Amino acid sequence: MVDLGKLIEERIRDVDDYPKPGVVFKDITPLLADHVAFAGVVDAIVNHHGRGTIDKIVGIEARGFILAAPVAYHFGAGFVPVRKKGKLPALTHAATYDLEYGTETIEIHADAFETGDRVLIVDDVLATGGTARAAADLVRRCGGEVVGLSVLLELSFLKGRDKVGNLDVHSLVTV
Repeated sequence: MVDLGKLIEERIRDVDDYPKPGVVFKDITPLLADHVAFAGVVDAIVNHHGRGTIDKIVGIEARGFILAAPVAYHFGAGFVPVRKKGKLPALTHAATYDLEYGTETIEIHADAFETGDRVLIVDDVLATGGTARAAADLVRRCGGEVVGLSVLLELSFLKGRDKVGNLDVHSLVTV
């Protein structure tokens, strides 16, 4: 039997001073290259929430897309991208938020959801919580009901859970 938490930790590489000095970047590409680890992550997210409970999966650019798309497939749910400003071609809603190393603006298509769609947000890392909170706010502005946030890795020392309010957070690994 595979210890998924241990496997995830072994497959995430720390890259010092990226994208700027003082930041330790969590590189998930070794995990993605390992079929057992990647499949285990997708299965764990789906199993946690249960099939038939989600209408749409939101993936946050860019690494969140990689995890969210197969999760959506396994749920039988639609996939909705949240992208950096200027990357989506139709009418959008935008939110600006603080990162641990600057500010960013993300957008979502204004017509991405039907009123009441049950939406799960999927991303690779929960750090300061700014991205997750902005994504949740955008989903709600578009008529979706956010049922939770699932992340591969939570950096608890950055207190991201505090920023996302009462959002149900599911982390596969917390450091």
